[in-house]
Amino acid sequence: MNIKFVFVLFLLFAAKISTVSAQDALSKADTVIIGGDTLIMLGDSLIFTTEEEPIYWKRGGNFNLSLQQVSLSNWAAGGASSFALNTGLQIFANYKKENIIWETNLTLNYGINRQTGRAYPTRKSNDNFIFISKYGRQLSKTIYLSTQIDARTQLIEGYRYYRESGADRDSRSRLSDFLSPGYVQSSTGLNYQTTSKNGAKFSSILSPFTGRFTVVLDDSLSRAGAFGVVPGEKVKPEAGISLNTTADFKVMENINWKMDLNLFTNYEKLGNTVVNFNSVISLKVNKYITTRIATIMIYDESVYVPQDEGPATRAIQLQNLINFGIGLDF
Repeated sequence: MNIKFVFVLFLLFAAKISTVSAQDALSKADTVIIGGDTLIMLGDSLIFTTEEEPIYWKRGGNFNLSLQQVSLSNWAAGGASSFALNTGLQIFANYKKENIIWETNLTLNYGINRQTGRAYPTRKSNDNFIFISKYGRQLSKTIYLSTQIDARTQLIEGYRYYRESGADRDSRSRLSDFLSPGYVQSSTGLNYQTTSKNGAKFSSILSPFTGRFTVVLDDSLSRAGAFGVVPGEKVKPEAGISLNTTADFKVMENINWKMDLNLFTNYEKLGNTVVNFNSVISLKVNKYITTRIATIMIYDESVYVPQDEGPATRAIQLQNLINFGIGLDF
């Protein structure tokens, strides 16, 4: 028999015996657990194994951007060059440890459109700031005693554009500004909250102890009594009952729906309900391309909406946006 062949067989056999001996020694080794760390005594050696620490915080968000540009030159069919931009940022930080939860969400949306040939060519098309933070203590598997802060406003000035009779160009009047209005709502009550096996989340807080504050910091809007404040006052306080419901789940693969519905009624005028409804449907094409359908509906009897004809009146405020562009999760 070839000497080299025998030598190789001998080495393989020796390696096998060494491996088996080591495994047998490890299985018989003494173990000591100290402060969550496991120490394995193997002869004069120590092998450390550390248990994975629990994760209490979950953080993340989404950024989206869509652009549209139309450029016309000597275009016989008519029209005007235009540019549109819509962008949004959503971030969250959620904490859960034992029977305590703390969930915080911030949503920022902003959009403009610019069209040549008109007065005030750049105009705002979208502007929202929504901050919601909820702290809760678990009472049972799905019931929490929770306190929530809900703050909403816009970032920059908002205008109504109109054309006076006989004029050849548009005019505008200022309707809003940062914290004019702003809405701050604080509520405490019972929260039904559940998360399904596939990750769908549902939460609903019924609060008989809710304080709602309408803020109008702009002097001219405050003097006009805009958004229901007493003329000249900056803040309108109200006490009442609220119901806040949120949902976040997959409709189907690559399609996700998030919504929140906030209902508030004043104790002095029970039945006259302030409605804030937000809905975002995300259709993910791939890792970076997303189509978003965003809908906002507001009704507040203290807000009078200017009309093209006739006096301002109460009305349902509705905004609907369809964006196709970049969407990044982080």
